[in-house]
Amino acid sequence: MTIQQLGEQAQKASRALMVSAGNLRNAALEAMANVLAEKEAAILEANGLDLANAQANHMAISLQDRLRLTPARIAGMRQGIGDIKGMADPIGVVLGGGVLQSGLQMRQVSVPLGVIGMIYEARPNVTADAAALCLKSANALILRGGKEAIHSNMAIANALREAITSTGLPADCVQLVEDTSRESAAALMRANGLVDVLIPRGGAGLIKAVVENATVPVIETGAGVCHTYVDASADIAMALAITENAKVSRPSVCNALETLLVHADIAAEFLPRLTQTLSNVELRCDERALKIINGIPATEEDWATEYGALILAIKVVANMDEALSHIARYSTRHSECIVTSDYGLAQRFLNEVDAAAVYVNASTRFTDGGEFGLGAEIGIATQKLHARGPLGLRHLTSSKYLILGQGQVRN
Repeated sequence: MTIQQLGEQAQKASRALMVSAGNLRNAALEAMANVLAEKEAAILEANGLDLANAQANHMAISLQDRLRLTPARIAGMRQGIGDIKGMADPIGVVLGGGVLQSGLQMRQVSVPLGVIGMIYEARPNVTADAAALCLKSANALILRGGKEAIHSNMAIANALREAITSTGLPADCVQLVEDTSRESAAALMRANGLVDVLIPRGGAGLIKAVVENATVPVIETGAGVCHTYVDASADIAMALAITENAKVSRPSVCNALETLLVHADIAAEFLPRLTQTLSNVELRCDERALKIINGIPATEEDWATEYGALILAIKVVANMDEALSHIARYSTRHSECIVTSDYGLAQRFLNEVDAAAVYVNASTRFTDGGEFGLGAEIGIATQKLHARGPLGLRHLTSSKYLILGQGQVRN
């Protein structure tokens, strides 16, 4: 089916969703959660095909982790749908208004964006997360996943469409582009008049391609070159725990730590202990760090790389100013952290670092829609227009003004 056909069907479904009752959408969400349990075996079988292909094609281990589904991860997908179902309806919320000087009664209310297109890579859980968020916010959704996850995405999308139909809503509320060629992605990027907004989710290359080539509006989600700065006043045990969690707990995700900055006054004590904590991590170090620990000499490219793997760039800095300068130059504006016991430096870091999420004494791994109380997320925006940070329900809405008059005309 062509993008034109999918878009026309999505537009029709969007009109049905726009006038749908919140309890009907909640019923569809409940059916979606249930169907993932009912179809779990089939979904895992389909995922097995994708994993076998990934291994045959020598896909990076970190990317295989993103691709892999397990009963626990499917349970997490179901939980995410349930969390979204339990949230307040974001549509029809009165955002402002009153009686104007002309006597007109005006209300500004939240409305759906319309048809959302999504281009994403090997993350089949995104199929369910995005579908749930869009259905709850009364948006139709066109999904275009990567070829690496096509069997998983088809199994999940078909199950969700079956669940949606069972409640009386049109199946085309959620559609999957089964053509994974570059041409289908390009067509979705240029589907003006059919797609109201496009959201890319994946690596820096994918996001760059969408931002540069799309003619439909784009909400830019960002790659995650995330930093942690360990200040001279940091509690070393805390800094080690935060660094380990941010780098090792799930290195393939965008909120994982990629570059560690360490104050020179604490480096000789901190870095040797770090090598023991991160014994399975490849360390790419600047000259000052290499005088203290063994590692691979870092290149200029390392400071700007989102590894998505058990690799960590390390730089020893003279002071807070050097740390801030490095972050300003190489950050992708995703998530940044300082570990310190100095209140003044903590406040300065919060105020001066330009990122979607800025942390004091906590792992960057918390940058997540679920952790932020948004239910699931459709991506993490690093742009500054419309929305920034994890994109939850309220970010998938726009607004319109409703004006009631009694025959007024403007002078």
